[in-house]
Amino acid sequence: MFIFTPMFSAKKRLDNAYNNAKVVEFDDDSKFILFSDCHRGDNSFADDFSNNRNIYYHALKHYFDEGFQYCEIGDGDELWENLSFKSILDAHKNVYMLLKNFHKGNRLHMIWGNHDMVYRNPDYVKKHLSTYFDAKTGKDEELFNDITYHEGIILKHCSTNQEIFLTHGHQADWWNYLFWKWSRFMVRVLWKPLNVMGIADPTSPAKNYTELIKVERKTKNWITDNNNLVTVVGHTHRPRFPEPGDIAFFNDGSCVHPRSITGIEIENGEISLIKWSIATKDDGTLQIIKDVLEGPRALISYKTSS
Repeated sequence: MFIFTPMFSAKKRLDNAYNNAKVVEFDDDSKFILFSDCHRGDNSFADDFSNNRNIYYHALKHYFDEGFQYCEIGDGDELWENLSFKSILDAHKNVYMLLKNFHKGNRLHMIWGNHDMVYRNPDYVKKHLSTYFDAKTGKDEELFNDITYHEGIILKHCSTNQEIFLTHGHQADWWNYLFWKWSRFMVRVLWKPLNVMGIADPTSPAKNYTELIKVERKTKNWITDNNNLVTVVGHTHRPRFPEPGDIAFFNDGSCVHPRSITGIEIENGEISLIKWSIATKDDGTLQIIKDVLEGPRALISYKTSS
């Protein structure tokens, strides 16, 4: 008889992500943009990111120009449907060149999720992400040299010591954490071609409401058990923004919503849920705009006494 041990519990997996998290200190002058679930693909019919790539690039360029640090909270690259990073890089090279500039300025913080879980292997990251072949120069050029992917990141305020815990959130989804290789196999051979025909993968919390609720409940229980630690996740693609006094469970949504992307901004000691989308001007031309969906709220208002 098979018995679930603590290593299989959501609490244990989230504990491990928190205990081994990279710590990034910040203050009220710091600025962060948090995106997740970009699922950047190869620009084929199955590439959900391709519909929003212009919105995403415009938003990312805005944040780079404004001095923000970029935190990608998992599933940035779609490495279940696609066999290699090279095909993704070739499809969205302008995005990666911009991310490269963030990295060169020490403003890039990367977390792996279930769809890019191969990035938890430093050797894989070094082999595939350090350089790329540039057809113009005919040689390998630097991309993300010495980059490290993490399971979790803790943003720690220099003055208040308040912590903001960032992780993908699939730790609360036992199937997509423990059996991600099987899920990847099923996506490649079954769900990718069916997705092109409009049939959703029922094992994905983003497309299965029952599973989504289970994942959120387990994450909220962990937050409550850890003194209502402010926690930002992705994975389910459902944006969440609590009121001060509620369970401090945030979700930045995704970059594969129909015709829009959502994320979380941290600026001036405040946190906001934002959306970038395409809007029509009065003269019929199109523009990319940002809307604040929730907030801003002072981060300190979510702090509890330890």
